[in-house]
Amino acid sequence: MPKVIVIYHSQQFGDTKTLAKALAEGVREAGAEIEIISTNHRRITIDEFLAADGVALGTPDYFSYIAGTIKTFFDDIYLWDKSGESVKGKPAVLFFSHGGGGRGREPFEYLAGKFFEQVGETVESKRPTGDETKEQCRMLGKELVKRLK
Repeated sequence: MPKVIVIYHSQQFGDTKTLAKALAEGVREAGAEIEIISTNHRRITIDEFLAADGVALGTPDYFSYIAGTIKTFFDDIYLWDKSGESVKGKPAVLFFSHGGGGRGREPFEYLAGKFFEQVGETVESKRPTGDETKEQCRMLGKELVKRLK
């Protein structure tokens, strides 16, 4: 059974958390094991990362950029890569939320492209997160699992 790790940051309005839950639902429905980690609470270990077959990353758009804890995750991957760990090339899906800007997409996709093989289109949610966007995340989770099988 493939394993997916959902890594996200969410705070004030909880929109990115809502998207992460919808994506996780799609992953489960498609028959994969899932681990969900909020970077608000802790960092991802290299062992957790290496144990996953696929990755889902979510962030709010803060000042037209990704959340600091998600940037820290990218910094960690960079350091793991430089130390010789095989961290590049996992299939990944991306989702983000914003209150009207939406310009955080470009740096998010750029950084993810350095390490991951992106599956599907990045899901973007302008607050408030609606049912259509949640469904897009659910389907994106299924698409990721399909790629893993």
